[in-house]
Amino acid sequence: MGPLPWQPWSVPTPSEPGPDLLARVGDECAAAAQRARHVRIDPEALADYTDRLELGAEAVPVFDAEHHYRGDPSSTVLAVLCLDAVNFGSGWFPRFRKRPGRSGYLTVAESLRDWFVQNPPTAAELAGVEVDRVGAIFGQSGNPQVADLMQLFGTALNQLGSLLVSDFSGDPELLVRAADGQAGRLVQVLVQMPMFDDVATVDGRRVSFFKRAQLTAVDLALALPDHELGHFDDLDRLTIFADNLVPHVLHTDGVLEYDAELTEQIASGQLLPAGSRAEVELRAVAIHACELMVDRLGGRATAADLDYLLWNRGADQRYRDRPRHRTETWFY
Repeated sequence: MGPLPWQPWSVPTPSEPGPDLLARVGDECAAAAQRARHVRIDPEALADYTDRLELGAEAVPVFDAEHHYRGDPSSTVLAVLCLDAVNFGSGWFPRFRKRPGRSGYLTVAESLRDWFVQNPPTAAELAGVEVDRVGAIFGQSGNPQVADLMQLFGTALNQLGSLLVSDFSGDPELLVRAADGQAGRLVQVLVQMPMFDDVATVDGRRVSFFKRAQLTAVDLALALPDHELGHFDDLDRLTIFADNLVPHVLHTDGVLEYDAELTEQIASGQLLPAGSRAEVELRAVAIHACELMVDRLGGRATAADLDYLLWNRGADQRYRDRPRHRTETWFY
């Protein structure tokens, strides 16, 4: 797989109106859920599940200092941007060389942490990093089964570095400041990079997700809770960060129902093609289900809180014992 095309982008100034991308995600996923053929919400199960949720400490997102990098504000911002630039690959993770006792994601996070501890890269270095170096950073040198994933990681880092150099004088702080304290605006900045532009089409209708772009705002807030670079006024407007784990948790817990065809595909370990109807429905219906749950909770939790709760719940053995859907995509 060759590198994806990229080019410098022009980021609108705060005074220029832009699309409400956060509202677009919720609205388009709700519409997709209404048209879904393979995935449906069990309304009674959703209501019961929501009412039984324990919204204690496990629903409050916290910064994971053990596995993630945190240094001075500028290097921390760059580390978060880099992590979310390559925060994908779940379709490859069964073939990914993992660190002992670590998942695919934690292997990526720790590898990036170690890279930054040794010598944080510059934006120019990111723009020019080559695939052999990427493979070494993430511990995948000599692993041909994920060679294409390392190519994609390299392209993602190239796009980030190129955007920082062309539009922000190589300064990651300037990129975040361009958001003017608005997560929705940060999403708008980030999705100008092709690999952050997480949008699908079903029945000729757009379905937006912007998973990694939305997650970047939360990750910055967690990493820099007492700094203006980590402050966003609208985090409560984010949706969940749709991947292949949250739908799996909701399905295992009886909130989502799959049709027989999709159930068999997942059980047999078949890869779901990226952008296929079933793959899009899994993500869109999970987002809509969590939006309904947030409404039912009446302000006691945000979608980001629910995502944190459900994603961590997915680490329990009973969820790991059942196969989840796998898709080779750069969106999650």
